[in-house]
Amino acid sequence: KTIVVGISKDTIKSHLKFKKKYKLKFDLLSDEKCNVIKKYGAWGQKKFLGKKYMGIIRSTFLINSKGKIINIWNNVRVKDHAKEVFEEVKKIN
Repeated sequence: KTIVVGISKDTIKSHLKFKKKYKLKFDLLSDEKCNVIKKYGAWGQKKFLGKKYMGIIRSTFLINSKGKIINIWNNVRVKDHAKEVFEEVKKIN
């Protein structure tokens, strides 16, 4: 069995709207204070148009049933990412 969970700094209200808009079938968790996000190393310095700032580093973590991280994707690009993760999940299930 595979469980998918999304987490970001956005509010619960924002998540509910996003989930409805894109018809997501998995839970989105809100971490407005970045407690979990920082522990997973998904918060850091970014650059845009030559400016540096702190923000979310879009990441995916594949965690097995024993709680061990078995794969990490950093700086994720949306295109084809779900397919790539699904292929990894099939290997462990």
